[in-house]
Amino acid sequence: MTKVKRALISVSDKTGIVDFARNLSGLGVEILSTGGTAKALREAKIKVIDVSEVTGFPEILDGRVKTLHPMIHGGLLALRENPGHMEQIEKLRIKPIDMVVVNLYPFEKTISKPGCPLEEAIENIDIGGPSMLRSAAKNYTGVAVIVNPKHYGEVLNELRSAGSIGEAIRKRLMVEVFAHTAAYDRIIHRYLAEKFLAPMVPGTSDEFVWKGRKVSELRYGENPHQKAAFYVEENAHEPSVSTAEVLHGKALSFNNIMDSDAAIELVKEFREPAAIVIKHTNPCGAATGNDIDEAYRKAFDADPLSAFGGIVALNRILTEKIAEHISGRFLEVIIAPDFEPHAMEILSKKADLRLLKIPGLDKPISRDADTKHLRKVTGGLLVQERDLAEVTEKKLQAVTKKAPEESEIADLLFAWKVVKHVKSNAIVIAKNCQTLGVGAGQMNRVGSVKIASEQAGDNAKGAVLASDAMFPKPDSIEQAAAAGISAIIQTGGSKQDKAVIEEADRRGIAMVFTGVRHFKH
Repeated sequence: MTKVKRALISVSDKTGIVDFARNLSGLGVEILSTGGTAKALREAKIKVIDVSEVTGFPEILDGRVKTLHPMIHGGLLALRENPGHMEQIEKLRIKPIDMVVVNLYPFEKTISKPGCPLEEAIENIDIGGPSMLRSAAKNYTGVAVIVNPKHYGEVLNELRSAGSIGEAIRKRLMVEVFAHTAAYDRIIHRYLAEKFLAPMVPGTSDEFVWKGRKVSELRYGENPHQKAAFYVEENAHEPSVSTAEVLHGKALSFNNIMDSDAAIELVKEFREPAAIVIKHTNPCGAATGNDIDEAYRKAFDADPLSAFGGIVALNRILTEKIAEHISGRFLEVIIAPDFEPHAMEILSKKADLRLLKIPGLDKPISRDADTKHLRKVTGGLLVQERDLAEVTEKKLQAVTKKAPEESEIADLLFAWKVVKHVKSNAIVIAKNCQTLGVGAGQMNRVGSVKIASEQAGDNAKGAVLASDAMFPKPDSIEQAAAAGISAIIQTGGSKQDKAVIEEADRRGIAMVFTGVRHFKH
């Protein structure tokens, strides 16, 4: 147990510090402090000893050096259970410091200000603060260290009830300190690397650190026997499942979050009113329309059977008309930039239906968004740039004798956006900007064509087909022709391109190449 006789308090975030210090003082704790913190405590009539009185040395270099002194760090690092340490600091007239309450210069807040000068950013790199935190945390057996104001109440309760701070609390506080200083240094590293080195994208650094905060314990993971939690990346701001506001319904499950992410990322591809229905991370229905009501109806009608228990994402405000349709069906999650008041009233009657509000879904996806995409493998982490490649009509290369018609081009580009979000090998059949058949995750491409064709049925006649990658053989073209496909969009670049194009010409199918592949494993 750590009895607290002396505490060093030096905080940038002064939330709750006056009350905390007043309570410590009332418990007989001697308080050391510096600069603005000492001033704030004195103004509150709390007795404070300046660190400079302890060190015998004034603050120097405009406050850059305050606490970097053996009189401070000796008091923090001396092992209480080591007689040699205690004898040595006594000879040097160093008094033990039993508690450190420190939070750091607001570096991240400083650099987030528009036009922040480099000099100002540099001055907000804390030196003494992390040094004290690390010293105190290293010696957690004798020193309690607090970096977050939320722990003030807990620590005071412990001191009042037990007269000291127990080992379990000290260990937990110590671990939090090292997480905090690690995150602080990482933000500084990223800022300086972007200023002086190559941009921080995959491939520029030998180390990769990801930082997030836990926002919820999940009931379980993909399956009931797997424990799980949801962490959100620090500074997440792009419209996403991580920034969603849950307006109604049960807590999101692991699979809800995965499926919602898939739905959101696909609906962000479209500028026109669009609706997506997702099942097991693949789109079973996707469509655009003149308004969101039409888009939703087309997306749902694309595959009503698979839509059961699915996730719906819209890029326009959800209307009363859509709410009425949803009210009679089983869906897990509904996502929209907002909900009409009466639509909200209707949907709120379904207790188990989750409603997510994500402003910004009606805006085009940012092609310069955060570029990192992470995939965990056993014992490692794959880091790549996100697939934000965009294909426009100007980029299409017509390779067959027959060129696609204008209406087919619109459908080809629509299908291309959808197929990007289907598990490979991926095939999408579409017409009038509505999916008719989706072939996902097959071990061979012609198998995906067959599945999509069977799902589309007679509706495939005159429809277009998108493939997320090149065709390795002409057999997929034969299958597409048998289904009645009139135009195909694919990556190109196969050794069999010539044979594939010749087969398309024989079948009277228009074909365009994108030069872009959209594998999604």
